[in-house]
Amino acid sequence: MSHDPLEARWLQALLPARDGACHPNPLPYAANLIKRWSEPQRKYHTLDHLTAVLDRVDVLEEYAADPALVRLAAWFHDAVYLPERSTNEERSARLAERALPEAGVPAEKATEVARLVRLTVTHDPADDDPNGQVLCDADLAILASPPDAYAAYAAAVRKEYGFVPDDAFRQGRAAVLRHLLTLPRLFRTPYGQREWEERARANLRAELTELTGPTGPGE
Repeated sequence: MSHDPLEARWLQALLPARDGACHPNPLPYAANLIKRWSEPQRKYHTLDHLTAVLDRVDVLEEYAADPALVRLAAWFHDAVYLPERSTNEERSARLAERALPEAGVPAEKATEVARLVRLTVTHDPADDDPNGQVLCDADLAILASPPDAYAAYAAAVRKEYGFVPDDAFRQGRAAVLRHLLTLPRLFRTPYGQREWEERARANLRAELTELTGPTGPGE
């Protein structure tokens, strides 16, 4: 499978952030990240997810203060991913802090990318954080998928956590869904609120009902 389109998208993210630096060769960094996103333990957090997040950043880029840094954060936000670990975002942020300066990105920009990656732990950007709002909205946009695509997403998440017994998975997943439903807003950009909020909440409520039953806990 050729990754040329993804390599082009890596250049779209990296080159504007390098402030005109010509070295080093950016493509080995793309190859390393693509390899990471292709690891066998991934069922949802795959190259398809990376591409989808980048697509959504393209849709939302008018709201970002620095779209190139948001795109770099999309590349790194699940670059380290082991389903059984709770430190993936932190380890991904540290990877960005190491790799981006080496790849020619100024230190303050690498720091901003790492900050954005860490935001994907909570998906709760501040009201004055347009970069964070765009990244978090792009990452959560899957929640607003049509029913068939949402069902495929939920099934892929279950496969990633195949080592978790069914009862424990249902309880844990239900807790995640309830948390999301308690947020005042899932999406922070005007586009996300307008186009994705209502459908995402309907999908979350439907999945929660499927997991717990119509009279299950918290219903």
